[in-house]
Amino acid sequence: MKWHEMRSEEVMNSINTDADSGLTSKEVQKREQKFGYNELKEADRPSAILVFLSQFKDFMVLVLLAATLISGLLGEYIDAIAIIAIVIVNGVLGFFQERKAEKSLEALKELSAPQVMVLRDGDWMRILSKELVPGDVVKFTNGDRIGADMRLIETKSLEVEESALTGESLPVQKSVQPIVAQDVGIGDLTNMVFMGTLVTRGSGIGIVVGTGMNTAMGQIADLLQNAETMDTPLQRRLEQLGKILIVVALFLTVLVVGIGVLQGHDIYNMFLAGVSLAVAAIPEGLPAIVTVALSLGVQRMIKQKSIVRKLPAVETLGCASVICSDKTGTLTQNKMTVTQVWSGDKLWNVSGAGYHPHGEFLHQDKVVDVPKTKTLQQILTFGTLCNSAGIVERDGQFILDGDPTEGALIVAAMKAGLKKESLLRNFEVVEEFPFDSTRKMMSVVVKDKAGKRFVVTKGAPDVLLGVSKSILWNERQEDLSSVYETKVKNAIESLASQALRTIAIAFKPLQEREKVNTSFEAEKELVFIGLQGMIDPPRPEVKQAVKECRDAGIKTVMITGDHIITAEAIAKQLNILPTNGKVMEGKDLSALTVEELEEIVDDVYVFARVSPEHKLKIVKALQNRGHIVAMTGDGVNDAPAIKAADIGISMGITGTDVAKEASSLVLVDDNFATIKSAIKEGRNIYENIRKFIRYLLASNVGEILVMLFAMLLALPLPLVPIQILWVNLVTDGLPAMALGLDQPEGDLMKRKPRHPKEGVFARGLGWKVISRGFLIGIATLAAFMIVYYRNPDDLAYAQTIAFATLVMAQLIHVFDCRSEKSIFERNPFENLYLIGAVISSVLLLLVVIYYPPLQPIFHTIPILLRDWLLILGLSAIPTFLLAGSLLTRKSTKTMV
Repeated sequence: MKWHEMRSEEVMNSINTDADSGLTSKEVQKREQKFGYNELKEADRPSAILVFLSQFKDFMVLVLLAATLISGLLGEYIDAIAIIAIVIVNGVLGFFQERKAEKSLEALKELSAPQVMVLRDGDWMRILSKELVPGDVVKFTNGDRIGADMRLIETKSLEVEESALTGESLPVQKSVQPIVAQDVGIGDLTNMVFMGTLVTRGSGIGIVVGTGMNTAMGQIADLLQNAETMDTPLQRRLEQLGKILIVVALFLTVLVVGIGVLQGHDIYNMFLAGVSLAVAAIPEGLPAIVTVALSLGVQRMIKQKSIVRKLPAVETLGCASVICSDKTGTLTQNKMTVTQVWSGDKLWNVSGAGYHPHGEFLHQDKVVDVPKTKTLQQILTFGTLCNSAGIVERDGQFILDGDPTEGALIVAAMKAGLKKESLLRNFEVVEEFPFDSTRKMMSVVVKDKAGKRFVVTKGAPDVLLGVSKSILWNERQEDLSSVYETKVKNAIESLASQALRTIAIAFKPLQEREKVNTSFEAEKELVFIGLQGMIDPPRPEVKQAVKECRDAGIKTVMITGDHIITAEAIAKQLNILPTNGKVMEGKDLSALTVEELEEIVDDVYVFARVSPEHKLKIVKALQNRGHIVAMTGDGVNDAPAIKAADIGISMGITGTDVAKEASSLVLVDDNFATIKSAIKEGRNIYENIRKFIRYLLASNVGEILVMLFAMLLALPLPLVPIQILWVNLVTDGLPAMALGLDQPEGDLMKRKPRHPKEGVFARGLGWKVISRGFLIGIATLAAFMIVYYRNPDDLAYAQTIAFATLVMAQLIHVFDCRSEKSIFERNPFENLYLIGAVISSVLLLLVVIYYPPLQPIFHTIPILLRDWLLILGLSAIPTFLLAGSLLTRKSTKTMV
């Protein structure tokens, strides 16, 4: 039998404790040795040295290290130093990113109560919560944080806020009654309280039944530790690219050495030439440029109120196909708001949301003057008088002080101009009977300035209906006949069907000498006034954001611990739930395996009453279906799924530290709409990465081909290794980084998400790289041959001409890389950073060629002015030849 199924006496007998005296000191020591401290255990973490060394196991990094080794063995120390510097810089960046990412357990620990009031040896004492053991008797009151999982044995109007565990925004009313229903979710365990939750009202006493990792919070901690972290699509693509490049590099090295030996050349020189080709095949600057591009994207996202905690995750946003969003505080405002008032068969709609007291009352779409509508004014007034909460204004913000439900009633009255402070000057509260979960009501006795007294009661509608004798109907008091009772019940059902939580208001005039000493005397023969219906409203900007995500091919799925009726209603308001979309509850989800869920998960848009395990199952099922999953949330309960998702997104304001630490992206403004902006930025970052991969690899193909063709033609090497390295690291680097700052193309958010298995050379990128690279190689070789045959004795001059032609061809080609279509599709002056980068690269080229101290290092000779005309003419051919043919084909199609 489980703890929640037992009676209080059975719990005490089962765990061997006494509610009157608690545990003895001796027994506490025994249990402490058996169960350990009441704290969350951390998984073993690798040492800082191992984390740092793990940064060098990436395939591209291994390729670079191999190139470093070979360059060093051949005496090319400048090459080796340059490559190793890049590797170390990337390793340091990755090390610091990873060390910041694993703090989730520390944040979880902070949610545990630092001190608790416990009964031991017959005396109440205050101890550290980590010293609690199973069987301890603990008492708590309003404002206390629960220190362990406990079975309640005594409650007084106890309500506990459990949103961090369940996702529900409303505090849960607690009782001591056993629960015998099957498949009870954590949100329905009303006779239990859990570590890390907060008491918002009343007091209680509980027996500790779970400590440390055996608590609900501990189970989440365990899930968080064991949640798999997926590689991002970018990481997978770069690994794929690295493997291709290493195969190409090894093949070219063997090929060149073999050809050279067959032609009778010296083996050492041929091996040096082979290594030169290997260096040409590997874009040494690519990892650094990817890191810089992601960092620049991160800076732009900060301006759009998104903080990125893990750099590779930026790109993942761009191919997200599903956003799994928590409801409370993410899609909704986490602020209960009265939206409808019913009395006497009249319904008033209330505009405005949250705690800001601005809004209107409308009846049949017409604005109502509340002071002229007696019944409406009366129900709003009584809702404020029978109320323990308050609304405080600070720096233009309206903040709730008290229970969210009571706050909603106060704000509704404030929208009608009825402030609590003003009402209390006209009405004095002379007696109060607080709410408790047994009566499900709260009552006050108030006295007006004329000395007249009356009872005001609010509570659950069905309960108030049962203790009412009459009803206000069209501003007249009528007996509460079965006809009127049916109409009230129909109104309750109507509001409930809209996912509104209903609070009923009633009153009773008191005779001059009538005494009211108990709640029983106060709460009978009441006059039923009406109902106020409230909901945690959707954020106003979310509906448009959901639509834009849908237009971009991204499905939004609501995952919440809230009730299914509420979840479905909110999903329909936000257009998340289509006509044929399915809604699933946690109990149904529990019965399915991940494989069974995979079969139907694409048709489900709302998951209600779910637990942390359910969220992980949902994320895993979607990932197994091939989706790139973004998981948003703000509670502790969201953290494991946030970590397991391809990209985890947490809320910056309402989000717990646990959720933030587990996430890759934090929304500063808690605005779901910000996700849309982040996705657009993520897509643009990936497209920009594709642009500079296209640029760098086309350049490298050109370098490879010019060297290979020269070998096949038995020509001297057109380029020396240091020149190739200079092009790869310096000349290409600045324009490639500037491509990372390019603005998105106009139709970016109309495209469907990329397929998660899309290769890095998809959508024609491979052909563009090879075709442009081929022409760049031919142009460079042509420039070399023209000058070399003109003066065969001056090889260094011909190599300098080839070096300059290669650089200039690449700098012209960079403008072609800005568009998927043609160089003429985009205005080059849209990206001034690129203009500046190209000018800088040209200046660096001139410095290497004309600055005497650098000439021996780079094997360059000053170029004559006439040869610059040859260089510029040949270097323009690769870009404008293909662009011209594309324009010709386009104009031919137009004419046809």
